[in-house]
Amino acid sequence: MKSLEQFYNFEEYDDPARYDEQNSGYKRDIPLLMKWAEKQNGPIIDLACGTGRATFPLARAGYDVTGIDVHQGMLEEAKRKAHNEDNINWLLEDCANLNLHRKVDFIFTVGHSFQHFLTNDSQDGLLASVSRHLNEGGVFIFGPRFPNAYELISEPEEEIDHSYMDEATGHTVDVYHLSRYDTLSQIQYNTKIRRYKNQHEEVVHEGKSLIALRFVFPKEMERLLEKHGLSILHVYGDWEEGPISAASSEMIYVCKK
Repeated sequence: MKSLEQFYNFEEYDDPARYDEQNSGYKRDIPLLMKWAEKQNGPIIDLACGTGRATFPLARAGYDVTGIDVHQGMLEEAKRKAHNEDNINWLLEDCANLNLHRKVDFIFTVGHSFQHFLTNDSQDGLLASVSRHLNEGGVFIFGPRFPNAYELISEPEEEIDHSYMDEATGHTVDVYHLSRYDTLSQIQYNTKIRRYKNQHEEVVHEGKSLIALRFVFPKEMERLLEKHGLSILHVYGDWEEGPISAASSEMIYVCKK
C-alpha cells in the first residue's frame, strides 16, 4: 500500500499558525460558495479544509459543515479557533479514500487543494470520494490553477514573492520562490524560502519548505470529471465568475452529479 506521503505535501503546512496568518485574509472564493450553498441547502462538506478559512464563513451563515483534512496540525488549529462554532464537525480523514456513509447536496475544496493530489490514482480517489458523498443533483466546486505559460515556466533563480510581518516576533519576513516544472509528470516542484529580518534589516532566521503541485489541462479535466459522473455546469477564470481564457490564472469548476 502506498503511503500518504506519496500523495500529499505536508511540509508547507507544518506551521498551521503561520499558514493561517498568511492566508486567512483571502476571501475571493466565499461569495461563490455562499451562492451555491443557498441554492443547494442542507449540510456541506469542505474537503481539505485546512484551518477552516472557508469552513467558518459558511458555518456562521447557519450551514451544518463538515471540515475534512488529512493534516492533524491544521485541524487542531481549526478546532482551536472553533470554540463557538457548534455546527462544524471536524474529521481527520484521507479525502482520496473517504467513506462517511452519508450524502450531501454540496461539496467543495478550495485553496488549489486539488493540485495536492499528485497521481492519477489519487485524483481518481478524490473524485470518487466526491461522487460517493454527493446526492444526485448535488454540486461540487473546486478551483485549481490554470496551466498557463507563465505557471509552467521553471524559475531556477530565487525571486521574491511577497513580504509580511510576523506577529509573534515582529520580524519582517521576505518570502522567495523557486520552481521547477516536470513536463512528463505535470508536477511543479516549488521551494519557498522565508528570511526573517530584524529592525536593522539583518537576517536572523531562514526557513525552507517544499511543495509539489500537479497541473491538469482543461480537456484532461473534462474527461476526468466525466469519468466520475460529474458534469460541468460552469468553468470560470476567477472566483468572480469571469470568463476563462488563455491568460487566466485559475479555472473554477462548478460541477453537478
